Amino acid sequence: LPPSEYPPPDKITFYGYEVVHAYPHDPAAFTQGLVYADGFLYEGTGMHGASSIRKVTLETGEVLQKHSLAPAYFGEGITLHGGRLIQLTWKSQTGFIYDLETFQKTGDFAYLGEGWGLTHDGKKLIMSDGSAKVRLLDSDTFQQAGMLYIRFGDTPVKSINELEYVEGKLYANIWREDHIAVIDPDSGYVTGWIDLSGLLTTEEARKADVLNGIAWDAGGKRLFVTGKNWPKLFEIRLVEKRTEPYPVSKTQP
Repeated sequence: LPPSEYPPPDKITFYGYEVVHAYPHDPAAFTQGLVYADGFLYEGTGMHGASSIRKVTLETGEVLQKHSLAPAYFGEGITLHGGRLIQLTWKSQTGFIYDLETFQKTGDFAYLGEGWGLTHDGKKLIMSDGSAKVRLLDSDTFQQAGMLYIRFGDTPVKSINELEYVEGKLYANIWREDHIAVIDPDSGYVTGWIDLSGLLTTEEARKADVLNGIAWDAGGKRLFVTGKNWPKLFEIRLVEKRTEPYPVSKTQP
């Protein structure tokens, strides 16, 4: 990790959760991206031959609208910006741009390396690639406009996956972990950890893949989470468990 130009935060906050509501979720959906807007969920799914973008009814999980990718593409993170739905692909080094109303493809863009998670802060697009680095992209040209190194103390936080921008913080799934990192989007420091273990029953978890998918309803202040091939999508409320002085050096929880 390069040295940070920012001082570390004073404290780290650990959160648990309460389930406010559990909704049905398509267990065939290999969830790679999740967004909530104007009363609907938008979901990007992966796997070759099964990748898609979808408009979904929150309450029932019903897929209202769907566009499937060509089998050569493995769909990844999505975000909505300026009336567009923007989708990454895993190893094809190509992103797709769609009209949000019709799901018609209106363009594409190129990037180096892998595409994992995608969100935006109202101005820049924020993109993960599975490492501890998060790229900032110009939302018009899709050119890289900056880089953020995600760190907990002086330890890089790797496997950054699906992203969501929530009230000035960047929330990130960590691949193969039941934790979400709460990140300062200016410094890259993790300022909180959300422990989401136990959302699925043992039986449900046996048939499901990893936790992945964070969506924020800015109007209703609701937080939604799900996972790849999960049978349910959860509205959760964060519960602050404890705060600790910020570590100089600390591995992930």
